Amino acid sequence: MCGIAGFLAKQSDARPDPRVVQRFAAAMIHRGPDGGGFFFDGPAALAHRRLSIIDLSAAGLQPMTNEDGQVAIVVNGEIYNHQELRSDLEKKGHHFRSHSDSEVVAHLYEEVGDRVPELLRGMFALAIYDVRARRLLLARDRFGEKPLYYTQRPDGFAFASELAALLADPGTDADVSPAAVDLYLSLQYVPAPDSIFRQVKKLPAGCLLEVACGGEPHVRRYYQISYQPTLHALDEREAAARVRAAVEDAVRVRLMSDVPLGAFLSGGLDSSIVVACMARASSRPVQTFSVGFVGAEVDELPFARIIAQRFGTDHHELVVDPDMTRLLPSIVRHHGEPFADTSTLPTRYLCEMTRKQVTVALSGDGGDEAFGGYQRYLWGDLAARVSSWPQPLAALARKGLQVIPGAHARAIHTFGRRLSEDDAARYLSLICHFSREEQKALYGPKLRELLAADAAYALFRQHLQASAARDNVSRYCDLDAHTYLPDDIFAKVDIASMTFGLEARAPFVDHAVMELGAALPGRLKLSRGKGKYILKQAFADLVPPEIRGRHKKGFASPTRGWFAGPLRSFARDLLLSPEARGRGLFETSAVESLLARHAAGEDHGERIWNLVVLEQWHRELVDGRLRFQSAVAETAERLAREAGAPTGATAGRPHTPGGG
Repeated sequence: MCGIAGFLAKQSDARPDPRVVQRFAAAMIHRGPDGGGFFFDGPAALAHRRLSIIDLSAAGLQPMTNEDGQVAIVVNGEIYNHQELRSDLEKKGHHFRSHSDSEVVAHLYEEVGDRVPELLRGMFALAIYDVRARRLLLARDRFGEKPLYYTQRPDGFAFASELAALLADPGTDADVSPAAVDLYLSLQYVPAPDSIFRQVKKLPAGCLLEVACGGEPHVRRYYQISYQPTLHALDEREAAARVRAAVEDAVRVRLMSDVPLGAFLSGGLDSSIVVACMARASSRPVQTFSVGFVGAEVDELPFARIIAQRFGTDHHELVVDPDMTRLLPSIVRHHGEPFADTSTLPTRYLCEMTRKQVTVALSGDGGDEAFGGYQRYLWGDLAARVSSWPQPLAALARKGLQVIPGAHARAIHTFGRRLSEDDAARYLSLICHFSREEQKALYGPKLRELLAADAAYALFRQHLQASAARDNVSRYCDLDAHTYLPDDIFAKVDIASMTFGLEARAPFVDHAVMELGAALPGRLKLSRGKGKYILKQAFADLVPPEIRGRHKKGFASPTRGWFAGPLRSFARDLLLSPEARGRGLFETSAVESLLARHAAGEDHGERIWNLVVLEQWHRELVDGRLRFQSAVAETAERLAREAGAPTGATAGRPHTPGGG
């Protein structure tokens, strides 16, 4: 686990400026506190920041090369089947210098070329430079656990694990994309392949990128999960047995580590299952970690304690009353682009606490997408069924939903209005923070022209139409596995964990588990109005009823209370400031109305949070980019001095400043 970056010049006889990749690496020092290294050869440069997990010796330093130095690699992540691959490669005559899982990638490339990522079981973002071909190959894992950003610059092609790393060098174009802002306000994140900047892209999950000197990058998909229900004839007992075996195996292989290891424990079903499997596979008590908020509407900690006591874990808890005005600038800098999932904050606290005890933590992420756990799947399925009723009956249902009162009335009324639309519009209405109607009132001149395109709807429609699933729940799982899972869930966890040099592993997104879930019919995922039915059956003997029977609870921050109370003035001062108004993104009257309605008792906490994050991001990485670059340049110069690194282009073998 670490941070990777690199550069490929436009001309084969050009030499990259070492300061460029040094800045990339310095901006990601938090991802790799245990050291760093560089590789320079002709037009190429690779950079690495190391978090030591497997092979803690100096032999595990990256960048790495094969025996003759003609293949150089940097890898971020973990390859869980590296020992099996290594054994096969040794039989074919390959010689290894380390016990690192990453070194396998260089030798595997010699044998299979671009097929490397197809043979890896794990989470990874990697770069392979072929010295003879003057060619760079990038790859990202199947479900996007590890991020990878890239950009075409006037002087060449650059990539990095974090968007902010690319911004750290002045040569990276930072022209903000209004279309990406529009997507962000609908989804709370910017979906791949786009980023918030026009010229910077995300490599989508399950994809390869190939680029040669002076050429355009070519992206192709090497992996595509199918939600065709090939196991529709499987009986419930056999399905549960298969799920149990697949999840237990996925947890077992993720216990591979040369450093202390633990688990996030939220009190929900998925993390409870992971802890149960860890406890059964471990000879010592599992270290578990839970976090709660002062004033939170739902307290998850008592449920986490139930699992901790049942499996005798070494349990750690933290209850926080966060200082948002202090933390927000750091959060947006680390993400590099606007990201408004409100669970970012508790996840950050959880990772900070966990890192004090262990270096690796397993999580329950991916269980909902694999086995149909979100409440919106139930609502989406219900909407699809109601929409298929005879028109008079469907119209009566829509009318009835418009008069339902209560705390969730707004969402229910929107849901009712969407019943006459297609499933993409209905599903989007269940998750969007700002509906298209709200955006029409909110948008200023810079965004207004984007309303007609409705990019978020078009994205959802494309994925739903392409799905091979035959039932609604599986189609929604398919959609989320390609959008929400990589671009929200894993983006959040990667940034929160790597901010503190912590590796997070997600057994539920092992491709064997995900493929099994995808092949099961919807009736085994959603049953009797509850999600993850077959997963609950598979672990009924391990997870107590009070956990299995709970409704899905989000890991969100209490934004409703914050912006009606202690952060009310902060939000108003930020969003109605001269700087915010001068951007031309929003109508001031619409922002004022949103704040006033929230203060009067309506719940617009998440919408206000979206706007607050966007404005704070502008201040940190648009208005404040020069300040950010200056700070990173100082860090890069300090690291170079400490390591005695050259300031001119260096060719040949890896150069490893900083040790590790």
